[in-house]
Amino acid sequence: MNSKKFNIKHYALLLLGAATLSFGLFNIHSQSSITEGGVLGMTLLIDHWFGISPSVSGIVLDFTCYFIGWRILGNSFLKNAMFASLSFSCCYRLWESMGYLIPNLSQHQFAAAVLGALFVGVGVGLVVREGGASGGDDALALVISKFAKCRISKAYLATDLTVLCLSLSYIPFGKIFYSLITVTVSSLIIDRIQNIRQ
Repeated sequence: MNSKKFNIKHYALLLLGAATLSFGLFNIHSQSSITEGGVLGMTLLIDHWFGISPSVSGIVLDFTCYFIGWRILGNSFLKNAMFASLSFSCCYRLWESMGYLIPNLSQHQFAAAVLGALFVGVGVGLVVREGGASGGDDALALVISKFAKCRISKAYLATDLTVLCLSLSYIPFGKIFYSLITVTVSSLIIDRIQNIRQ
């Protein structure tokens, strides 16, 4: 009975994390045009310089990161990651069908960056704390954190900042600046949530 309750709580937290993340990305990031680091940012970079659609490069990069995560972190990681990813897609589709629920913050980029970071940080933090990943970024950060024996916030920052720096090759610094705020704040929140005692 306790095991069953644990499983329900475990998957409920994965779902809550995916729902929170997708809500923030749809209602804040997509409206305010705040670009991303990590895998998503890399797909946009590849599209700009090589003309390869994110629909193709995203699948390849996510699959590669998931495969590495599975090899390093095991079967439970893959199971949790697949559930979280599917939950993310379903929740994002739900938000799309409902339309924007938060006013457009395009004219208030700093507020959008901080609020967006809160949703991303809490959402990803819950997913990662439960041993899953909502995308290739999370899988890569978990692997880097394990190998480098560093806090997960540093692993996220390393990948995000690398991609954002490369993105300066085609995106003005003014736009990248707010993305730097988002990835910095969200990575710190993810770290805090992941380290909350069970």
